[in-house]
Amino acid sequence: MVHTLTGTVRLHNAFHSRFVKDARDIIVYLPPDYNSARYRRYPVLYLHDGQNIFDAATAFNNNEWGVDEVTEALIVGGEIEPLIVVGIYNTGTKRMHEYTHVPDYRGRGGLARAYGKMIVHDLKPFIDREYRTLSNAANTGLGGSSLGGLVTMYLGLRYREVFGKLLVMSPSVWWANRDILKKVQRTRYTGSQKIWLDVGTCEGMNPQLCLRNVRDLRDALVLKGWRAGQNLEFVEDQGAGHDEKAWGARTGQALRFLFPPRV
Repeated sequence: MVHTLTGTVRLHNAFHSRFVKDARDIIVYLPPDYNSARYRRYPVLYLHDGQNIFDAATAFNNNEWGVDEVTEALIVGGEIEPLIVVGIYNTGTKRMHEYTHVPDYRGRGGLARAYGKMIVHDLKPFIDREYRTLSNAANTGLGGSSLGGLVTMYLGLRYREVFGKLLVMSPSVWWANRDILKKVQRTRYTGSQKIWLDVGTCEGMNPQLCLRNVRDLRDALVLKGWRAGQNLEFVEDQGAGHDEKAWGARTGQALRFLFPPRV
């Protein structure tokens, strides 16, 4: 399969952390002016399932999101602030364990706390050293889809002082009897985070249940204080399924909301 990378992309192989056993590759997209604007610093968006977001050669079933193409076009067009995008590769068979914050009824999963420590205490400091970043929470985003959306919501609540922007696509709200709703209900609203939340209307074997779960997450956020159209954007994508094509198609819209151009 031919690589489909666009723009300036760097790969850090076998990144090691103190908090998880498995090393993983890290892929980094840099904005078009990164090498010429030598004193400029940039916001950063960290995305789970890093092998799926930029490159068809590494993506699941060779279907990438196309985040590099979308981001490049939006930056060049002045529609979003130039930013760095960091893709965190998943570890294959252990993906489910790392992307879930509590075990399910079969005892599977529940390692998201360690995964989060890896991102916050090892990966983010590494990226901040290697690249010219704006490292505060207001300029740091976290995102993912499906279980990646679930772990984004969990880690976003857990590390509000680190991640000020959350991109939550088609989150697996159903996990462990919808435990993530309890986490939202117990959180203390500070008004410091912007959240993009979405779902397709044709996801899974029971689309209506998927819709209800994500709507319930939206409602839980609104009850805690998030305001639709201000710091919460909720989208139901008509006819969209649960796949990389659908998530990639909504990426531009999400980036416009989370990283608008500076005035």
